[in-house]
Amino acid sequence: MGVYEELQARGLIAQVTDEDEIKELVNEGKATFYIGFDPTADSLHVGHFMALCLMKRLQMAGNKPIVLVGGGTAMIGDPSGRTDMRQMMTRETIDHNCECFRKQMSKFIDFSEGKALMVNNADWLLDLNYVELLREVGAHFSVNRMLTAECYKQRMERGLSFLEFNYMIMQSYDFYVLYQKHGCNMQFGGDDQWSNMLGGTELIRRKLGKDAYAMTINLLLTSEGKKMGKTQKGALWLDPEKTSPYEFYQYWRNVDDADVIKCIKMITFLPLEEIAELEKLEGAELNKAKEVLAFETTKLIHGEEEALKAQQAARSLFAGGADSADIPTTELSENDFTDGKINILDLLVKAGLAPSKSEARRNVQQGGVSVDGEKIADVNAEFTADYIREKGSIVVKRGKKAFRRIKF
Repeated sequence: MGVYEELQARGLIAQVTDEDEIKELVNEGKATFYIGFDPTADSLHVGHFMALCLMKRLQMAGNKPIVLVGGGTAMIGDPSGRTDMRQMMTRETIDHNCECFRKQMSKFIDFSEGKALMVNNADWLLDLNYVELLREVGAHFSVNRMLTAECYKQRMERGLSFLEFNYMIMQSYDFYVLYQKHGCNMQFGGDDQWSNMLGGTELIRRKLGKDAYAMTINLLLTSEGKKMGKTQKGALWLDPEKTSPYEFYQYWRNVDDADVIKCIKMITFLPLEEIAELEKLEGAELNKAKEVLAFETTKLIHGEEEALKAQQAARSLFAGGADSADIPTTELSENDFTDGKINILDLLVKAGLAPSKSEARRNVQQGGVSVDGEKIADVNAEFTADYIREKGSIVVKRGKKAFRRIKF
């Protein structure tokens, strides 16, 4: 089975411009491809995970990845999937985020001996002459056709700025530059990038008379059609300082039964034969598949040692223990107490188990909160600093799956 057929079997491929050409190039290791990452934060998140896995798979098959960090396009902002305009960032913030991306990707993709490249589109976009760009590139884009693109349709009702309208042209120009400079013949990305990617292939054809190709991969969605990767505290980050290995592990350990096999296929490197065996599991046995998913994904991002620690901590909590050093811990100080006491609602927010006191209140009222195994039914329940200090720590639980150890 070639790498293209494996991508199909794993349910990854969404759309392609020329299936026969793309299949031949990637299966024979002749593709030089790029995926763009706009540095809108100082860490990659699980939304980028699919793209990283794709790059790794294709590189393992002998193809050459180019990571394009969007230091230039980030100054405009991608309207895809947005209902409002992205917040404008300073050049300093963008540069800092680019450097953070570089460090994270270097752990995942092999950049040694020219096996992969990392480029920043700020190097060519920021020096462009506006009038020259209009003449050389703008002339090849039809406004009528651009407005039919899904990424623009979603914004038309709320108002699409001219700044964002230029994003497709910028991304297309990236492909054009990479084709000329590095022989990049393919662009891969999420299914929401299809229109932007087609713009690049068309620009290369019109300007250079050459063929270039595009392929999108399916977004990682739940069985209900929602994007995966959102937690109680926000995005599921790949930076361990923003989302701990344990929290990362727990997210995948707790996916719905309907999603576990799909996730294993799409974001792990387990052989399809092993996955077929896991697919036979039903009912409570699906927890075995969830543990495999959680361990494999955590190992990919944080390494095997951290994955084992997270697994041990999760099993310890499931068994009712709280002595594992790897259980996520929140440390309280005197400033967190009022008259030596802290309310359960404040405690839930402080521990990151609820985003707000109103949400914490709902959790308590619905019977979903316990401390050291004892259900808390009173929203006014309080815990003293002396109580926590004497016990050494307490374990606060929200729902069936969210835990936090609290120490003074």
